Amino acid sequence: SSKKIRKPKPWKHPEAITRTQLMKMREEFWDTAPHYGGRQEIWDALHAAAEADLTLAQAIVDSVGVIVQRAHLTICYDERGAKYELPKNVLSEPTNLIDEN
Repeated sequence: SSKKIRKPKPWKHPEAITRTQLMKMREEFWDTAPHYGGRQEIWDALHAAAEADLTLAQAIVDSVGVIVQRAHLTICYDERGAKYELPKNVLSEPTNLIDEN
């Protein structure tokens, strides 16, 4: 059965990064992840869910039939059993995010 979505626990990036770097990592992940398998519409739904508040995120994954294995969306499956892994950096910000200037 699917778990209720929660935000990841606070986490640290190996080195302090700026918001711009974080956004770039997220962009690269969403651009490349679909090429490694899974369905584009599920990736799109997960992308939207990752950037939404928890209530909306839950509604999004429920609407596409995603099975959430880890409550913070790091591991999910679609109805066909394809696996989707999301890094924490697309789900929340690290505790060591630094200011640009």
